[in-house]
Amino acid sequence: MRNILPILAVVFAMIIAWYAGAFMMNKKWTYDQANRAGVELTLSEVFADTMAQPRPVLPAPHQVAVNFWETTVEKKITSRRSLVFHGWITLKATLTGFILGTIIGTLLAVGIVYSRVMDMSILPWAIISQTVPIVAIAPMIVVLSNSVGIEGHLVPKTIISAYLSFFPVLVSMIKGLRSPDRMQLDLLRTWGAGKSQTFWKLRLPGSMPFFFAAVKIAIAASLVGAIVGELPMSGSGGLGARMLVGSQYGEPLLIWSALAAAALLAAVLIFIVGTIQTITLKRMGMAQ
Repeated sequence: MRNILPILAVVFAMIIAWYAGAFMMNKKWTYDQANRAGVELTLSEVFADTMAQPRPVLPAPHQVAVNFWETTVEKKITSRRSLVFHGWITLKATLTGFILGTIIGTLLAVGIVYSRVMDMSILPWAIISQTVPIVAIAPMIVVLSNSVGIEGHLVPKTIISAYLSFFPVLVSMIKGLRSPDRMQLDLLRTWGAGKSQTFWKLRLPGSMPFFFAAVKIAIAASLVGAIVGELPMSGSGGLGARMLVGSQYGEPLLIWSALAAAALLAAVLIFIVGTIQTITLKRMGMAQ
């Protein structure tokens, strides 16, 4: 209970700030309409109107919650108006890109740790690659995928997600694989252990806390990559496409409901990774 109270306090403060922001940003439209009609409004009437506008600048939390309920529970999951339908499309690209990015990041980290040539050549380019804005790369990847005859929308989104997710895994795994100190390495050499035995018995187990810390970041980055990848392909569906449709048609509630769905999806994915982390580290004797 003590652990939940601080979280609830922060959530409560955020909701209050959100309502205050909705009032401040939506009241201009209310006053404009009142002035045109020649009507004087009380503060309570202004507040009530700002909380119920059909197309507010900033929707109130309860408006987002109602729209979220309507587009999840009250819609068939096969409907293109359902956030479950669009969330599943985004989830497929997220997981595919995350798995690919994790594999690439891990393999590159092993290569960099064991090869000075890769350390001097690959790592700098990996760092430089992250300075390029993903919003600039996403359309290029989509165009290149189409030009080489790759059909469908999953591959471009997977590439974008993998691009964002491999880097945190790469950096953390390098740190984790190099975490054993000199005394531990010398001890294994004294016992006659080779490089492969040192890797499996010492370096890899020692890197697990670093790996799972990176994976939590990577899964969230992969979700962001999938959403960004959906923006140039609004017809493909997905939460990113849903946000784009809401922006094009002036429907802020669609945008915020899709954002809420993305945040909920990210929380679930991170919770799953955290559960796997706890189970794995307990089995390895690294956590109580």
